[in-house]
Amino acid sequence: MTGAETLLETLVANGIDTCFMNPGTSEMHFVSALDHVPGMRGILCLYEGVCSGAADGYARIKGKPASTLLHLGPGLANSLSNFHNARKARTPIVSIVGEHSSGHLKYDAPLTSDIAAFARTVSQEIRTVAGPDSIGEAASATIAAAIALPGQIAMMIVPADYSWLAAGVPGPVVPKPIPALPAADQIEAVAQILLSGQPVAVVLGGAAMNPRALDAARRLSVATGVRFFADRSAPKLTCGRSVFAVEKIPYFPEDASAALNGLAHLILVEAQTPVSFFGYPDTPSSPVPETCAVSTLATRAEDGTAALEALRDLVGAGTIADPLMKADLPSLPEPGPLTLDAIGRIVANFMPENSIVSDEMISSAVPVLRHLAQGPAHDQLTITGGAIGQGLPVAVGAAVAAPDRKVLALEADGSAMYSLQALWTMARENLNVTIVIFANHRYRILDIEMTRTGAGKIGSSANNMLDLGRPELDFVSLSQGMGVPATRAATTEEFMAQFRAAVAESGPRLIEAVL
Repeated sequence: MTGAETLLETLVANGIDTCFMNPGTSEMHFVSALDHVPGMRGILCLYEGVCSGAADGYARIKGKPASTLLHLGPGLANSLSNFHNARKARTPIVSIVGEHSSGHLKYDAPLTSDIAAFARTVSQEIRTVAGPDSIGEAASATIAAAIALPGQIAMMIVPADYSWLAAGVPGPVVPKPIPALPAADQIEAVAQILLSGQPVAVVLGGAAMNPRALDAARRLSVATGVRFFADRSAPKLTCGRSVFAVEKIPYFPEDASAALNGLAHLILVEAQTPVSFFGYPDTPSSPVPETCAVSTLATRAEDGTAALEALRDLVGAGTIADPLMKADLPSLPEPGPLTLDAIGRIVANFMPENSIVSDEMISSAVPVLRHLAQGPAHDQLTITGGAIGQGLPVAVGAAVAAPDRKVLALEADGSAMYSLQALWTMARENLNVTIVIFANHRYRILDIEMTRTGAGKIGSSANNMLDLGRPELDFVSLSQGMGVPATRAATTEEFMAQFRAAVAESGPRLIEAVL
């Protein structure tokens, strides 16, 4: 076998059967090997940031790594913002980056770069293949690093000649690690805090936002009065009217400080101590009160769900019979101009059960998510690292991972333009995604931040840096140009009819919601 075939054989043997790719000359033997090694699905993306975001969304839903194939240092550089989000989510990804052939490197060709330097910004695990005979072993070691708890992006740099030369045998199958239950005395210490009668809250993150964990959280809340919050960097949140509602820690530090005010104890479950996205004048970086003691029930590398269940049993909450009170669906909006409140009500009423929501609504999120909490059970995928441009790529990966589920990409117009090429991949793969573009023609969040940072009033020159309306982006034309059917809605009636039609059919469809 060639080195490329050995690499593919190793990936497939380890259950990695999907590769989001944007290949170039140095990766042509990997591309050719797709026809010789069965079991690998190659998915072409027109921009490397779509590859990295799609791999992130795939792994969050599938619970196993995807791979990416990128072209040299510049290709990797194009992918970094969404790899940053995946790094914050602790998403396992095997990223393969082509390199010039070993004999060509000394000539400093135009595309020669320090690939490892780019990789170090998002990965602690970087492996350059030493020779064609070691490519299988290197692939297995890269896979092992990616799935090591709690998960990471593992980079494998492959010189082009090692792909075309005869290679050694495929690498071994890597055993999947199993997260451990925290120590008994650690769980006992948290139980004593919950039973102390003091104000206590728990922050859930990592994988501890699944139905099992949330059922344990509900019983703990009923039995002890403990409050539960969701870490804003949690990679996947199960939500909906049939699920115990966990409040997200608010985005702005003043709101977050108010939510956590008065706490004596904060317990972390696969989460980190809350911190503000940005530093502001005269505002603490962490919303946690200085007098609040922070403890850990489970680290990101431990089994937070099992820890919550053990804690539930230890405090006697396992037999709580209090039923979950299901909220009613929100009422449908009155006819009239389209608003965020109306969008939230409509989506909550008509989204299919078990949908996946890729949320990149930015400033539009709060009024919409308020209503989605009353909708059918669904999984939300959030912007874990704050780098915009992940919403559409993550939706691609989620739809590939779960073709039987409807994916809703709720997307701000400015953010959509960072990775709009994802629409082409949705059309090419006929992915089951409904996209709603929140078209307010402005970087609206920056209007808020201009005031919050003390930067002063928005004058004409500053306004030009926030305005997306000259010219207005035409998402219907942009979407249709990449093969995704699209419509525009400016009224409640139009949006309701278009959204109901979109979620009733399979395949991609875009709605430009004019606000």
